[in-house]
Amino acid sequence: MPAARPAEPPTEDLPEDLTRLAALHGVATSYSPSPDRTVAASATAVTLALAALGVDTSTPEALRAALAARESVPRERLLPPTVVAWTDGGTPAALAALPEGTRLRVDTEQGETRDGAGRLPAGVHRLTATTLDGRTARAHLIVAPARLPVPATRSYGLLVQLYSLLSRRSWGMGDLGDLGELAAWAGRALGAGFLQVNPLHAAVPGAPTDPSPYRPSSRRFPDPVHLRIEDVPEFAYVTGHERARALRERAGRLREAVLEKDALIDRDAVWELKRAALELLREVPLGPGRRAAYCDYLAEQGTALEDHATWCALAEVHGSDWHRWPEGLRDPRSAETDRARTELMDRVDFHSRLAWLTDTQLTAAQRTAREAGMPVGIVHDLAVGVHPRGADSWAQREYFAAGMSVGAPPDAFNARGQDWGLPPWRPDRLAESGYAPFRSLLRGLFRYAGALRIDHVMGLFRLWWVPEGHPPTEGTYVRYDAEAMLAVLVLEAARAGAVVIGEDLGTVEPGVREALRERGVLGTSVLWFERDWAGDGRPLPPERWRADCLATATTHDLPSTAARLTGEHVELRDRLGLLTRPLEEERAEASADTAEWLDVLARLGLLHGTGGDTGTPSEEAGIQAVHRFLLRTPARMAGIWLPDAVGDRRPQNLPGTWDQYPNWRLPVADAEGRPVTLEDLAASARLHALIDVVRDRAGD
Repeated sequence: MPAARPAEPPTEDLPEDLTRLAALHGVATSYSPSPDRTVAASATAVTLALAALGVDTSTPEALRAALAARESVPRERLLPPTVVAWTDGGTPAALAALPEGTRLRVDTEQGETRDGAGRLPAGVHRLTATTLDGRTARAHLIVAPARLPVPATRSYGLLVQLYSLLSRRSWGMGDLGDLGELAAWAGRALGAGFLQVNPLHAAVPGAPTDPSPYRPSSRRFPDPVHLRIEDVPEFAYVTGHERARALRERAGRLREAVLEKDALIDRDAVWELKRAALELLREVPLGPGRRAAYCDYLAEQGTALEDHATWCALAEVHGSDWHRWPEGLRDPRSAETDRARTELMDRVDFHSRLAWLTDTQLTAAQRTAREAGMPVGIVHDLAVGVHPRGADSWAQREYFAAGMSVGAPPDAFNARGQDWGLPPWRPDRLAESGYAPFRSLLRGLFRYAGALRIDHVMGLFRLWWVPEGHPPTEGTYVRYDAEAMLAVLVLEAARAGAVVIGEDLGTVEPGVREALRERGVLGTSVLWFERDWAGDGRPLPPERWRADCLATATTHDLPSTAARLTGEHVELRDRLGLLTRPLEEERAEASADTAEWLDVLARLGLLHGTGGDTGTPSEEAGIQAVHRFLLRTPARMAGIWLPDAVGDRRPQNLPGTWDQYPNWRLPVADAEGRPVTLEDLAASARLHALIDVVRDRAGD
């Protein structure tokens, strides 16, 4: 049965003026769910997207005025708000279009003043243009290296959701101490080159807290729930040892419930214990050196940290939805907020200190990874957006498009489209600021990242905006200045000496992958999706895979390899009522897909084991063969989903479910569903057998 045809918004002819105005603001009036079809966007979607950009089209008169104003901008403004130059490029188009004789002055971020814009150092500078007739314009000038260097050698690494990997020392969920241990072991004993984790951004507190790491309160600051309490130096000096001992005993019971009693990971319970412990730590004064380091962190993070900590303190008093706070507190720059910050200064300092402690443990984990011989180290994950009620949307409210949510249009795989519940950045405000919020965000992450994975990297180019109160089918694409977004990304990654990996799975508009590759941003290739889509649709031979990518067998949103090989992923979806076709049809299609890949693996001589008397490949042999295949490709990085190494059948996240499935709350488990600790992993014969398969070819 063919996939359900996407539900399409009603076709309507948009007024010519509205179409022209939308194009000038980067708002699409149509989209293509497949190469052979184009669907018109609704007038509602277009007008509401323009309204979120501050453009009034509510009446014909307002529409004409808005169009006239926007069309006059190129005539009246000498420069766009942000100009991009690449170190290997020629004169930017915006500068080439200036009137003859225009004088240029650049105030560099390094503190120099230069005449002209040639041969500038990398950075974000201030550009002033003055014409012969005395007109003056100022702009941000981003100068970025032409390309990021790719990893010097091929390597393989492990992919894991940190919360899911408990050790016998963690307090009910995997923590930064576990991350350091895993990095040290994987680098030294297994020869791994990197370790990729889920986003560790700060979550929105709640009852219960949203467990998804992809809807954070803040992407700028990490979540202290990941702290290893015993690794905080002050913990050793806590007075009232009975209180500390009682907390550790409760943490032990929480851990054992997950590992021995089949309980789910309870983030809220973990945070309750850790928060109580961190409150105790406040009784211990920082030593002079620690105090100086903390003060340096406060100075370096500045207003951004103060805002984040203020939101956390206010949320303790008024709840985590800032839209329901007293009106004066909804503005981070109001006099009421300033007074509240002063009154709550003790709590603001508490949350500032938590951010610092988490930053220090994240930095220590990356240092441990590099000392263990990993050429890349920890690969952190940048979520595509933030929660509409969280700290970032409060502190940076002027940069977010009010009344809009990010999602995806309807396509052959999801006829209803998707609404992710994340407010999008306004491209105009980003440009006016010289992309300051994006620069600050990246700089914070690169403090402790050897590489950064960018979720839905296509969002650097365009995002599907869904108006509040409307279904995703009634959204439209809004375009960003991709060159500027890429320039900021390349600039900050180059400064940190870090690798960048873009998650470019799914529908990708033409030119995006090419633009990313040109700047040294690696892509993501998942085995089951790599087919000759332009030809016969058969599995793509390993030699035809792209080199500039991270190659994997699966991701956190997909079935584990064991589940795919056994068909368990179809049975799971059937039990949850998620199938759109009869079970037998789904089974047959999944079985045929798997059989086709197994045939490819066998013909390449990669399938070495069989399942006893049946002569069919064993599940473990199939997993090993899949990873042999990945190492046959030219991919610069190959990732092993850590649950695959022990035969875990369960996905960490099952898209399309909420309370039907325990998304983001499962520990890593073996083929029988028994939780596997970090210590168990180190002793796992099955894991070591898989590692032996890949490490011999990783450096080829």
